[in-house]
Formats: sequence, structure tokens, C-alpha cells
Amino acid sequence: MPKATRGVLIECDPSIKALIVNIDSSQHNIILDELDDTHLMIHPSMVEVVKQKLNKMLAENTYNPNEEAAKATGK
Repeated sequence: MPKATRGVLIECDPSIKALIVNIDSSQHNIILDELDDTHLMIHPSMVEVVKQKLNKMLAENTYNPNEEAAKATGK
């Protein structure tokens, strides 16, 4: 008999999907199913957690020239 699972469909770029898979690799309770290269089904209660962790990861990997200028001047 088929089993139904409630989830949230996420459509994203393959690079963002890789980040979400990386987040899930440490917890194993986020991704319910990997549908294809750009779609994931994730647990409904984990949507906000994924958003927060993605924002943090993307902020860490974003170049900000103002921060570089502040470091150079010692501020």
C-alpha cells in the first residue's frame, strides 16, 4: 500500500540543493526525498531551519568590499 508523507516542495539551483544536502548530512531529518537536480521534498517543520542555515552559509561565502576596506584600515 502506498505511503503518503507530508512535505514542502523546494525548487532551487543545483548549487543551493547541494548546500541543503550538506546541511541534511549532519542531521538526517530535513530531506524527505531528492526528486531531481532542482527539487527537494523537505520536512515541513524544518523549512525555517533550512532558511536560517542557508542564509548563514551564503553570508559567510559572500564577498563584501566594505569589510575588506575596514580590515585594511584597521577599523
